[in-house]
Formats: sequence, C-alpha cells, structure tokens
Amino acid sequence: MVFALGAGAAQAKDTVEVAFIGPLSGGVAANGLGGRNSAELAVELRNQDPDSKYHYELLVLDDECKPNIGVQVATKAAADRDVIAAVTHYCSAVAMATVDVYHRFKLPAVVWGAVLPDVTYGNEYPEVHRVNGTMINQNETAAKFMTEQGYKKWVVIHDTTDYGKGHNEYFSKFVAENGGEILETFGVSSDQQDFTAELTQAKALEPDVIYFGGLSPLGVRLRRQMEKLGVEAQFEGTSGIVSDAYLEGLGDLAEGSMAFIEGAPIDKLPGGQFFQEQYEAAGYSDPAEAYGPFAFAAMDLVLDTIEEVGPDRGKVLDALGDTEGKDSIVGDITFDEHGQNVVALITKYVAQDGEWVVWEDSEYASGQRSLVNVQ
Repeated sequence: MVFALGAGAAQAKDTVEVAFIGPLSGGVAANGLGGRNSAELAVELRNQDPDSKYHYELLVLDDECKPNIGVQVATKAAADRDVIAAVTHYCSAVAMATVDVYHRFKLPAVVWGAVLPDVTYGNEYPEVHRVNGTMINQNETAAKFMTEQGYKKWVVIHDTTDYGKGHNEYFSKFVAENGGEILETFGVSSDQQDFTAELTQAKALEPDVIYFGGLSPLGVRLRRQMEKLGVEAQFEGTSGIVSDAYLEGLGDLAEGSMAFIEGAPIDKLPGGQFFQEQYEAAGYSDPAEAYGPFAFAAMDLVLDTIEEVGPDRGKVLDALGDTEGKDSIVGDITFDEHGQNVVALITKYVAQDGEWVVWEDSEYASGQRSLVNVQ
C-alpha cells in the first residue's frame, strides 16, 4: 500500500483498536476482501489526518461466511476490551449468528453488507447497527420492476440459509402483490453441486424467470446447469450475485442476468469519486466490489464517533444510536430505533459485456438488446 505515517506522529497519539470482520476466504472472499480493503482505507486515511485525536489500529478477522466461525471471531474481537467497535459481516447467516455476541460483550457493531432484515429488526440489541439497506426494499423493487417488464411466472430457487430463505419470503410476497405467480419453489444447500432434479422440474413448468436467492458461487453453478439442461428462462438474482466473481465465473453466460442491490454504484454515490480515487491510489489488487463503499462508510462512522466521544464502548454505543443525517460517501446515514439505516434507493443491474451495468444506462433499457422471455 502507499499509505505512510511517520512513527513519531503515531507515537504522539494514543492508539485505539477497531475491528473488521468479513469473509476473507471461501466462495465469497472477493466481497470480503473488497470490504476489508475499504475499511482499511478509512482507517489509513484517518491516520494520515493531522487533526485526528487518535492513531487507529485495525484488527482483521475472517468469518469465512460460516456462522460457527463468525461466532468464534466475533467473540475474539468482543472479548478484547482494547477493541472499541467493529465493522462486521457480509453474510446474513453470520450476522444473525453473532448478534448475541455483540450484545453480551456490549461491543458496538456496524454491519456493512448483510441484508437479512432480522439482523437489526429481529432483536432489541442497541449494539447492532447497519449502514446498508435490507432485502425487503431490494425484493420489493425487483418484483415491481420485473412484472412491469411483462413477466408473469417464476420458479424460485434459493439456498436454505437464513439469507436465501429471507429472499424467498419477501420476493414471493411482492410478486404476488404485483400480480405475478410463483409456480414452484426449491430450497437447495449452499454447497449443492447438481441441480438436475430441480431444473428438470422447473423446465417442465415453463417459467418466464428463474429467481435465484443466494450468493455468487451457487449462482454460477446454477446458471451453467440451466444452459446445459436447456432451461430457457430469464435469470434474476439478488444482491448476492453482484460481484466480479459471478461475471468471471460465467463468462458469456452471465449476459443479461438481472440483479438488484441497495444504494448506488460507486460512480453515482455522493462520495463515489473520492472513494474511487483513494482506493485506486492505495494500489489494492482486489476490487472494492459492490459493498466496499458501505464498509468504508461504516468504518468512517465508527472513527468519527470515537473522535467525538472518545475510545469508550458505552459512549460510542450511545452516540451511534443517535446518528441522524450523518454525511457519508453512500449518502446520509440515519439510524432508526433498531439501528437500521433508512436507505430507500435500490439500483437495478444487468450483466452486459462482462460488467454489471445500471439498468437505465444499459442497451437493454434502450431496446438495443432484449432480456429472455420479455413480454
């Protein structure tokens, strides 16, 4: 990295430790590495600021996108009284598994990627906050948009984690409200390799769309086998497939895939240009991915709060709970009584020529290209 801070400058300030937790290995490691880099960037930029009161050290922990590992590393961070706050979790199943840990140890935690509503709304834990939106908003937009395109019939295939089951619940609800029909629903394990049984049944039902509720590795396998078995349906995924790993894993087969995600692309964010310039200048080899800006915003909020009230968990917790209209690179952050940021904006994406392109900017929206089975 290009960051540098003289040892004398660092020693002149008290050191404060903060943590980042995300999946740095396994199938969704690309998202975790982008999040880690983005959180690290926020820390390093703060350490370069001569007006900051403290020098910050970042404890980085790998939850592997596995709930049991997540509990272990969350406990490690929370039990360390030198850690004042943490920016935590991309995977919803892990975020759900760890909320009790943060509550028990009174560690302020700001989620940067997990979208299951119950992470914030399923408990009364003041320790747990989230800067990104939830799958409720995402699926409401997805169902409305796709029915407006003329689609009427879906087969849903979702992983059986809390993440996948949550997407199935909300998407199915909003499809029905918008006049669509779910022909069949299949739950599959997150490490399933063969989808012949599910896709053979799906093909016989002749759906307009296959809706996939899960993460990129599973989505890549599913989409490949759709092609192999001749399932001619539009492929629609969740925010879990908006990654370079999905595009690279499928190559030309990714073309035309639809997905929906909270917030806006980096170049359309209020602080997107600043973030992009700083990220590139730092020389990271991994892209920030879709949720990197949220990890940066979460860490920046944590550091701002520590600067304001001091390195005390209780004081940081109280101050975070009062966050309202806080300026960030992803827009204003305002936490409701559950610690959930009020985020209304959902961006529609389509895979075009090996990139995730905002729908409104795509050749699909202009009519130069067509989705599958569009009515």
